[in-house]
Amino acid sequence: MFSVAVVEDDPITLDLITDALETQLDATVYPFTRSKFARDFLLQQTTDSISLIISDQVMPDYDGLSLLKTCQAYGLDVPFLLITADPNKELVMEARKLQVTGFLAKPLNMDELIQKSKDAVSKAS
Repeated sequence: MFSVAVVEDDPITLDLITDALETQLDATVYPFTRSKFARDFLLQQTTDSISLIISDQVMPDYDGLSLLKTCQAYGLDVPFLLITADPNKELVMEARKLQVTGFLAKPLNMDELIQKSKDAVSKAS
């Protein structure tokens, strides 16, 4: 069992992700629709308390890569899956530089979400 912070500003998508992770992976999910609240939560976590971060790229307050940079600056080094509807070249290059674990394209495929989540956590442990 592992814990996942999910940051997605669309409440319906957030509910779908949360449900899939809880039912299919028995994960403890910390869901956030506001990236600012997610950031405050994540800066209080350690690699022992959180196993994975899944974040949308385009959100109010902080985008996904800004959230990742902040976590890294505070020493929180956990797998990070980035959700994006527009994986343009600049975004992909910046994400790779920041060592994003993987990408999830919108509209989300829940089977892919589950598989990438499992892979990310197992590689990290």
